[in-house]
Amino acid sequence: MRRVELDSFYFAGVGTKTSNEKELTAEGVIPKMWEQFYQQSISEMIENKKDNTVLALYSDYESDVSGAYFFRIGHQLQSRSDQKEGVVLKEIPAAEYIIFTSKKGPISEVVPQLWQEIWNYFSTSIEIRSYSGDFEIYDERAGNPNEAIVDIYIAIEGR
Repeated sequence: MRRVELDSFYFAGVGTKTSNEKELTAEGVIPKMWEQFYQQSISEMIENKKDNTVLALYSDYESDVSGAYFFRIGHQLQSRSDQKEGVVLKEIPAAEYIIFTSKKGPISEVVPQLWQEIWNYFSTSIEIRSYSGDFEIYDERAGNPNEAIVDIYIAIEGR
């Protein structure tokens, strides 16, 4: 776990509204969004990508961990740029983040385990989540989905 301050940046991708409660049921949309992202080659539709790192973005929180939010999959952009129809552009505000890193293993196991660790951490920490935009980073360490390492950036309130 480490801290970093990031400037605002632009993200482009596809997504939908969901909640943690919904994701615990058969109505969960996150696995379907990943399928759509790869089956429809969404990555190829995104203009002006910073690199090939895939981001899973959690933003527009209605309240906190128990409220609805938007989940999107896409890429960080080099700069603000128009996108093709169906691709959403989103500005992520500058923030201080705590970076949590998963163990190495199957994505379908290590990412939910890491989120559980994050929720446990914030349930007892003096740190306060800002809910301004959190994201998972799928870089070269996640190239093999069965032996992946994923970073999750959680925005926190400044001191």
